Amino acid sequence: MKPRIVPIWPELSLRVRLFLPLGAMFVVALILGAVLLRNFGSEHLIEENKPSARSAEQIAGALNTALRSSANPEQTLDAFGQSLGTAGVLQFRPAGAAPLAPSAVQPSIMAGRAPGWFVDVLAVPQMGAVFPVNIDGKRVGDIVFDPDMSADIYEKWIGFLAILVSTIALALLAGMIAYVTAGAALGPLRDLGEGLTRMRQGDYGQVIPPAGPPEIRRSAIEANELAQTLNRLSRDNRSLLRKIVSLQDDERRDLARELHDELGPLLFGIRANAVTLLDATPRDQAQLDASVGSLIQSVEALQQANRRILDRLRPLYIDELGLAKSIETLLRNARSQAPQLQQSTDIDPRLGDIDGLLSHTVYRVIQEGVTNVLRHAKADAMKITANLQSDQLFIEVADNGAGIPPNNVFGRGLTGMHERVRALGGTFELLRDNGLTCIRCRLPIANPG
Repeated sequence: MKPRIVPIWPELSLRVRLFLPLGAMFVVALILGAVLLRNFGSEHLIEENKPSARSAEQIAGALNTALRSSANPEQTLDAFGQSLGTAGVLQFRPAGAAPLAPSAVQPSIMAGRAPGWFVDVLAVPQMGAVFPVNIDGKRVGDIVFDPDMSADIYEKWIGFLAILVSTIALALLAGMIAYVTAGAALGPLRDLGEGLTRMRQGDYGQVIPPAGPPEIRRSAIEANELAQTLNRLSRDNRSLLRKIVSLQDDERRDLARELHDELGPLLFGIRANAVTLLDATPRDQAQLDASVGSLIQSVEALQQANRRILDRLRPLYIDELGLAKSIETLLRNARSQAPQLQQSTDIDPRLGDIDGLLSHTVYRVIQEGVTNVLRHAKADAMKITANLQSDQLFIEVADNGAGIPPNNVFGRGLTGMHERVRALGGTFELLRDNGLTCIRCRLPIANPG
């Protein structure tokens, strides 16, 4: 298996991305300067010392001419040698066992003026030269040209230092400018990123400050305009959902009224007629008694089903009893259906002050939660909480039952509750917490639109 190569460049920060090219440019400039110094520095030294070398050659020629015409060439040569001395660029060296070759003559370099590594990089050329001196056709010595290039090398060292210091200063200045520029861009970029994160989370109210370079300012302005558009669309969406839920409630209210006004009296009439028929029937007709009794039981069951349907469609008694009393009635009916289920409640009495769509939503959430516990939870205990907390209403229905199945998907009831709560700008959760299955809901009391 080949090792996975992780790209480094995408993980680098903006400042590092700016400093790396600057540092690479600085190193390349130093290398290029060293190459140019090595290639052209030695040629420059040769050109600077060519006039001195030609002068040395002319002096050697003039000396040989003077020795040929002199009556006492040895005396003339001694005088010439004394005049040159032993420490100058030109020196007279008497003939020895073996004459000096020009390659053996080394240029003198003043120690301590320039470092050795610089001299090695400079590649100082061989500038020395040897010119023979003859008397009567016999070689009596050499004029040695040994130039002192320490001043020239030191001059180039000073120039190299000036270039190096200037390059470092420019690199530091460019780094400072890059650091400040990156900082000026990173702050607005950070604000822009935080603003986009808030927008992703549904918070469109906080404005992103338009700052930094023009490109970032334009992005911030466009993001703020997008936030305004999304906020407007969110308000319109909530308003539309509220209207949908309100229309559903109106439709259910009309249907409940029809069931109550039309189906209810019919069922009551059937029951009344059955009772009358039972009273008028002779007692010895056992079969007829049993049939009429079954009819009465069916009618009573139909009436109970009618009441449950009415309660599911529209709890008409919320407007009469108030929300708190309606919840108590709902829980009392749940106790009658499951007497073995222990109930504990924490119902805020201030719920009676809530009316309208919010009160019906609260009732529906508790009703759906209790219904799920009775049908699916197989629980021993259930707790219902409904409290006012500042400007929010907190609702929770918790049980110690079987829990949430894997890959749980909301059914129609929970989906409807979720849509109702979302339409009012609230939150709806179904979760498992500390061994309890909880339906939690938070609803804003103020009008979210």
